[in-house]
Amino acid sequence: MRRIITGAGLAMLAGSGLAQERSAQGDLSVTIYNNGQALVQDVRQVNLPAGKSRQEFPDVSAQIRSETVTLGGEGFGIVEQNFDYDLLSPAALMEKAVGQTVTLLHTNPATGAETRERATVLAVNGGVVLRIGERIEVLRDDGLPVRVIFDAIPPGLRARPTLSVTVDAAKAGPRPMSLSYLTPGLGWKADYVALFDDKAGKIDVQGWITLTNSTGTTFSNARALLVAGSVGRINQSPAYYRGAGSRPRGNVAGTESGTSQRLGDFHVYPIEGRTTIANAQTKQVSFLDAVGVPARRGYEFRSGWLASADQAESAASILKFSSARQGGIGEALPAGVVRVYMRDSRGQAQFIGESDIPHTPAGSSLALRTGDAFDVKVQPVVEKRESITTDEWEKFERWRVTMPDGSVRETAVERPKQFWRTQMKYIVTNAKPEPVTVDVVQGGLGQWWWWRDVRVPQESIKGMQENADERRWEVPVPANGKVELTVTFLTPW
Repeated sequence: MRRIITGAGLAMLAGSGLAQERSAQGDLSVTIYNNGQALVQDVRQVNLPAGKSRQEFPDVSAQIRSETVTLGGEGFGIVEQNFDYDLLSPAALMEKAVGQTVTLLHTNPATGAETRERATVLAVNGGVVLRIGERIEVLRDDGLPVRVIFDAIPPGLRARPTLSVTVDAAKAGPRPMSLSYLTPGLGWKADYVALFDDKAGKIDVQGWITLTNSTGTTFSNARALLVAGSVGRINQSPAYYRGAGSRPRGNVAGTESGTSQRLGDFHVYPIEGRTTIANAQTKQVSFLDAVGVPARRGYEFRSGWLASADQAESAASILKFSSARQGGIGEALPAGVVRVYMRDSRGQAQFIGESDIPHTPAGSSLALRTGDAFDVKVQPVVEKRESITTDEWEKFERWRVTMPDGSVRETAVERPKQFWRTQMKYIVTNAKPEPVTVDVVQGGLGQWWWWRDVRVPQESIKGMQENADERRWEVPVPANGKVELTVTFLTPW
């Protein structure tokens, strides 16, 4: 497998050409995080005069976070810094030309003859208002061949994003100045392609890094480093919900240490050599190539509390494998989307589903939901539900309270209670020509966090209590067969 991303593997999928004008950037390093932001470090050689001077740094990101800018070097101090947001564009040209004189070039559609006349731009408010001689006209946008010629670029407009800094140097002379800043618009994500061989019980996994640049600036001949992990940011989305509830059972974090480089609590993937990341460009580079990883297919069905279906419903199709070193991967996997393929009877690879994975340590067990099974179905049925007496449960509720002085007070409260016996049946069918095992998961057993008292006195197959809310049964179903799982629950609701 490949662990270091090679520059030779870079492939442009879509984007624009490189900037025609020579870049003013110097020795460039770009650290790209997979939350849509990047750290740019640019060392430029600058010849400073003695005393105060205004130095311009073109070709910075158009989305630069100006509050993150730092400028390092020796023999100078920073007096003021500004980022010029007004970039050269037709609309900006016209807005800056208010009060100025321009030339209108008219072309006769019939003869092709051109005529010129001078005009003063009076206003640009939802349209362009002009004074031409003694008359006032509006520059129409009706497709007529009229061009506006400007005498010069108005002050304050820049052809490229530019940072200007006023510095005070103790003495004149050339020196390196290190410019560093954060910018959004430059990011990466991981994508995986998996080819599953059901008969052999093997899977081939290829990982790709997809780089995107929407900063408005091309980063030329840069050293690039990719960082995998959730880097904290102010006002980011809360971390308490990650959408993990939609993932199937069987995802277990590993404890192996892979060979990838680390930066604090993050994994880093350097791109070997230097590369150019053009604006409005998407690039892909390969970072993982694992062959013959042991894998198996499974099925899972989740049932809500008191769910009773009139007909059978499809079980989820699950692909299970491990990122352990012994299995053939042995590396941490950045968060991304895994797209799974299988070969048909003609040997042609066909897409069978996709699933996302979080940042996954090496040695982890993964369970990917790839879709719904056509031939494996489950029908949950509430067979019987009846109230039971408190003698079958308990008569008293006991409360124990620790007082501020450390003493313990215990009280018993007697009150009428109602408890329930619920008999469930899960009809699991298999129309495949080979046997399967279906994980049937009953949820809703922890209705309230302060009252999670559920009892299972009878079950036709021994189940496993996954957590306070879920119980799971592994139901083996023969080829072209049917199995009925029966379970009795005692609950206080």
